[in-house]
Amino acid sequence: MSILIKDARILTFDTDDRELSQADVLIEGNKIIAVGPNITPPPGTLEVIEARGHLLMPGLINSHLHSPANFLKGALDDAPLEIFMLFEVPPMGDTPENGRINYLRTILGAIEMLKLGVTSVHDDAFFNPTPTQENIDAIMSAYADVGMRATVAIDQPNLIEYDKYPYLKELLPEKEIAAMQSAPRQSDRELLQIYSDFIERWHGQANGRLHCSTSCSAPQRVGREYLLALTDLSQRHDLPFNIHILETRLQRVLGQEKFGKSLIQYVSDLGALDERKVVIHSIWIDERDVSAMAQSGCVVCHNPISNLKIGSGIMPYEAIRDAGIPICIGTDEAAVDDSSNMWLAGKQAALLSRISSSDWERWPKAPEILKCIINGGAKSLRLADRIGVIAPGYEADLILLDLNSIAFTPLNNIRRQLLFCETGASVRMTMVAGQVVMRDGKLLTIDEDSIRAEIVEAMKESKKNLKQINDHAERLMPFYNAMLKRSARTAIEPVLGDRQL
Repeated sequence: MSILIKDARILTFDTDDRELSQADVLIEGNKIIAVGPNITPPPGTLEVIEARGHLLMPGLINSHLHSPANFLKGALDDAPLEIFMLFEVPPMGDTPENGRINYLRTILGAIEMLKLGVTSVHDDAFFNPTPTQENIDAIMSAYADVGMRATVAIDQPNLIEYDKYPYLKELLPEKEIAAMQSAPRQSDRELLQIYSDFIERWHGQANGRLHCSTSCSAPQRVGREYLLALTDLSQRHDLPFNIHILETRLQRVLGQEKFGKSLIQYVSDLGALDERKVVIHSIWIDERDVSAMAQSGCVVCHNPISNLKIGSGIMPYEAIRDAGIPICIGTDEAAVDDSSNMWLAGKQAALLSRISSSDWERWPKAPEILKCIINGGAKSLRLADRIGVIAPGYEADLILLDLNSIAFTPLNNIRRQLLFCETGASVRMTMVAGQVVMRDGKLLTIDEDSIRAEIVEAMKESKKNLKQINDHAERLMPFYNAMLKRSARTAIEPVLGDRQL
């Protein structure tokens, strides 16, 4: 069955970044089959959507999210990453969660994103204490039910907590060392079997909307053999690979202390830095790191609001872009962005360059940042030939924005106002794979009211877990603070980011 969108102003996001002042888009099934003026609806057309006075563009892509944190917006005080993670990923691993909680957390984030015009997400899902089939299925089922396009990874470290950090073991009391040693961990073989089952069960499901990706969390959080085995798995199945690298200054110190080199160089020297890697954050990098990333063909994921909220620093955007490295943008998790709003993340990405670079002629302009969100996001998902462009043959992941809204009144420059004025309030329709999933602020695929009510009830149980996590975090915080202070006194080589604390 066909859907015809008529008389829209269109931003195509094709290689020429064409704009059509008034045109139609014909959709058959999940694909765009025609773009142009005065298209006649074919017999049996399911719906004609009148779009005069509206902008049609590809849906936004959130290139980095951790859905298991979706209940934590506004829940935690700001703190450096190493402190912050104590309250989110408890190192003792004693807060097991059921599948329904995973389902509800995932669908909550998806509801928010779809209402804001985000049609695709790369979810780097972590699990407390370890991934189970029930919890993995719950996350994937949530995306299937709500109608979102999702690429999902299993983010599971497998080293003892103190081995992920510099100096920590020597600062901890024996009791805490023993507790960390006894925390649940999975072997390389167990994790690879989980991945094998995950790919067989979910990759390409929901009419091609659901995809699997890979993740080691970060190179310092897994053993060398697992990092290489997961890289091989990513290559054999052509899957994206999430890897957080050099998010904080402490991680720069860790690379020096543990490996005698930066963590980018460590991964590169292993032969594991390749075109499937999505290198997340990339703040505390130097010129050698940039060169290695450029040669590898990797994509860098910029998470500007997250980086600011927990004081990680400012990613050297211009240096990465000028090296020819593709950039995508993410919100990271709800606990460090407090929303999944890609409009705000894009605006912040543009504005940060105004303070990190004194050469104003190198500042990224609105069209560039918008293409990072959409085309860069599609590339990071390894779906650039399928989504992110309005042209025949591409999947119909589309959004309609009302040009009579405050953000576009008066309309001076549509791309600048998309980036600097729009908040998501103008989004009137969200379509994924040819299905209208949100219209006028209402999800059409699920009973949102009943889901919200269930989430409120589920939070009563979750708060018990959060209390237990909080108690453990408060007990451990003095030792992590001591680690941070010692790391801050450790000299590092100059980096391209602006925060050399």
